Amino acid sequence: MKVLLLVNPFSSSVTARTRVVIRKALAGDHEVEMAETARRDHATRLARSAAAAGTDVVVVLGGDGTVNEAANGLAGSATALAVLPGGSTNVFARTIGLPNDPIESTAVVLEALEAGSIRRVGLGVANGRYFCFHVGIGFDAALVEQVEKRASLKRWAGHALFMYAGIDTLLRHYDRKHPHFTVAYPDGDRVDDGFFAVCCNTNPYTFIGNSPFDIAPDANLENGLTMVTVRSLRLDRAGRIVAKALRGKGALQRDPSIHYRPDVDALVVEGIDGEPFPYQLDGDHLGSIRRIDLRHRPEVMDLVVPVGT
Repeated sequence: MKVLLLVNPFSSSVTARTRVVIRKALAGDHEVEMAETARRDHATRLARSAAAAGTDVVVVLGGDGTVNEAANGLAGSATALAVLPGGSTNVFARTIGLPNDPIESTAVVLEALEAGSIRRVGLGVANGRYFCFHVGIGFDAALVEQVEKRASLKRWAGHALFMYAGIDTLLRHYDRKHPHFTVAYPDGDRVDDGFFAVCCNTNPYTFIGNSPFDIAPDANLENGLTMVTVRSLRLDRAGRIVAKALRGKGALQRDPSIHYRPDVDALVVEGIDGEPFPYQLDGDHLGSIRRIDLRHRPEVMDLVVPVGT
């Protein structure tokens, strides 16, 4: 196969040795070229060019943001995406069943390529941009913004940084008293008091260490989107919501502070009184916005998945 190894050299877990070992492993059975990203959205352009040139597979070594950019370059094409975990959390790679180590994952990807384990999957779309696993709205995005302000610590602090940023954001950097946005569905269902929402294309929402943060058990790459809207951020309720998410088994969607809608093809999120609200997409903070149109696009991208998944 003709393979492009697309590397983000700035990702938390990417080293010079890792790049060399992975390229050598891929080149054993495939024609491999390597390209490195240098700026935001560079991976999108490189992946799109690879698809136009007839590349069979783009293998991404980087974090979730790099994976998202590559997916936006490959969606709608015949070129498959393969993922190697190179970031601090690697939500999408771990969600599809890969080990959280890039060299171990390379062996799994090579096995999948040999077996032809490539699946056409669905992606979400937010205002025209594809997402692989979720869009975070409100508090979630404010948390990601605080993490990105401390980006130099991500390589070393990892999950501890996210936990600290979550508590700090809840207490000091987000209005917990007034709702920020509304959520409207085509059938007339509506939420008028959103504080925090996650629109999921897959589950879990993230990982805390080795534990999945399970908020949308109905979300997968074959179904529509699952929207989870939190309607209160009182400290006692926030703690209860976190505990139920960690417990899993559908506990969260039965909470009275949660509005849960699975298998959705379309929805709209708007700021209350036209006020902007923060949002992030696949872990990448994108600023604030007044409206997001969310859609599901089925069978839009080929994805290399572990054999037996």
